[in-house]
Amino acid sequence: MYIAIDDTDSKSGMCTTFLATELIKEFSELSLLDFPRLVRLNPNVPWKTRGNGAVVLELGYGKNKKNVIGEIDGETALWDGESALDEDIFQRTIDVVSSWAETDREGTDPGVVVGNIRPDIGLYHKGVTDIVTLEEVTNILDDLDLRYWGMGNRRGIIGAAAALAWVPLDCTYELISYRKRENWGTSRRINRDEVIALDKATKYTFDTFDYRENKQAIAPSSPCPVLYGVRGDEHEELKKSLGIIKSEEPERYLIFLTNQGTDDHIRDTNICDIRSYLSVHIRCSVASSPITIEGGHVLFEVTEDGSTITAAAYEPTKSFRGIVRQLIIGDEIELWGGIREEPLTVNVERLKVNNLVKKITKIANPECDSCGKRMSSVGKDAGYRCKRCSTKGDEDDALTEVVERKILEGWYEVPVVARRHLTKPLKRMCRGKEGYC
Repeated sequence: MYIAIDDTDSKSGMCTTFLATELIKEFSELSLLDFPRLVRLNPNVPWKTRGNGAVVLELGYGKNKKNVIGEIDGETALWDGESALDEDIFQRTIDVVSSWAETDREGTDPGVVVGNIRPDIGLYHKGVTDIVTLEEVTNILDDLDLRYWGMGNRRGIIGAAAALAWVPLDCTYELISYRKRENWGTSRRINRDEVIALDKATKYTFDTFDYRENKQAIAPSSPCPVLYGVRGDEHEELKKSLGIIKSEEPERYLIFLTNQGTDDHIRDTNICDIRSYLSVHIRCSVASSPITIEGGHVLFEVTEDGSTITAAAYEPTKSFRGIVRQLIIGDEIELWGGIREEPLTVNVERLKVNNLVKKITKIANPECDSCGKRMSSVGKDAGYRCKRCSTKGDEDDALTEVVERKILEGWYEVPVVARRHLTKPLKRMCRGKEGYC
C-alpha cells in the first residue's frame, strides 16, 4: 500500500517529512517496504510553501527486518522489501495529516493519495518540470481507482500524486533529524566546526558546508521541526552525522530516498520555446555586457538562433555574480536555470563556458599616415580624422591589445547556500571511487 502526502507545511512551521515519521508511528504494525521517499517538484510554481516536497511511504507486512533507516520515539524504523498489503489505511492517514497540517495558514492545502499502484511516470515528469492541474490529476487517480483526499483548494493532491509516480533513474538520500518539541521555533544550536568535521569525514555527502560563504548548509532557517538534513549518495554514510553533530540532540531521524541533486526539473530547450515556470538548459552566446542593478542583481542578454532572453544572477548567488560579470559579448555558454513569470528571465543555477572570445581593448587612436599626428574620433563607430590634414581612418586602425581573461572555459555553479534542492551539484557530476572530485 502506498501513502503519498503533500502541502502540510507553511512558511511559519511544520514539515511534510515530519508527518512521515508520524505515519510510521501510526502504522507501527506494518513494515516499510522501501525507503520513505522525499520527492521535490517544480521549484518555480508560485504557490509553493518552502521546498515543494512531497512524501511517499510504501507499507506492508514484512519479514527479515534488518535495515535501520530511522529512529522515532526510541523505536527503530526498518525496511525489508517483503510482501504487499491490501488493508485500507486511507482514513487513518487522513486523521494523522489533519491533526498536524498547518491548515490555519494561508497557502497550506494538504493532499493525500492512497492505493496499491503508482500512476505512470509521465505524471512525475510533468509535475517536476511544468504546471499540473487538479483536474488532470483527479482524472488519472479516478481511472486508477486510487483514493484521494484534500483540504482547502486541495492542491496537495497534485504533489502527492506526482510524487507517487516517481521512478528513480537517478537518486540521492537525505538523513533528516528532528528537534524535540520544546525546541520548535527556537534558534538551532548547530556548531559550525561540527558541520565541517562531518563534511570532511564523509566521501559521498554534498551541500553540507559552503566554504565560499563560510556557512553551514544542513540546518533550515524556518521554525519547522527539522534540526538538520544531510544529503549524499550512500545512505549508510549519512548516519555518521548522528555521532558528529552533537551541539543539539535530535528527538528522531529518518533516511529518505530523494530526487534531490538530480536535475530532474531541467528541460533541454531553445530560447524561442521558453515560457514561465519551466527550468531549462539552453546553449547560447552572450549578447550584452553584464550590468549590476539595484539590489546587487547581475543581468545580461543571451541569444540563440535569433532569439534573445535575459539571464540573471540574483544577489543570493553571492560570489557567483563575480563569474557572470566577467562574461563578454560573443562568449559561447550553456545556462541552467528557472524561468520567472514576469519579466521572462532565466534565474541562472549553473553555467558552462564553452568558448571565450578574445577581449580586445583600444589603447590609442591611430596615427595619421600623412603627417604622423594622432587622429581624433569622428564619433561612435564612425572612424577617425586627422585634424591637421583631414586624412581619414577606419575603426580598425586604432591601436589595440588583447586583454587576458580571468574567467576560464569550464563549469561554474552558484554557492551551496543558494542552490536549489533539485539542482545537481558539480560534485555529483564527477563522482569517483575515492569520493567526489
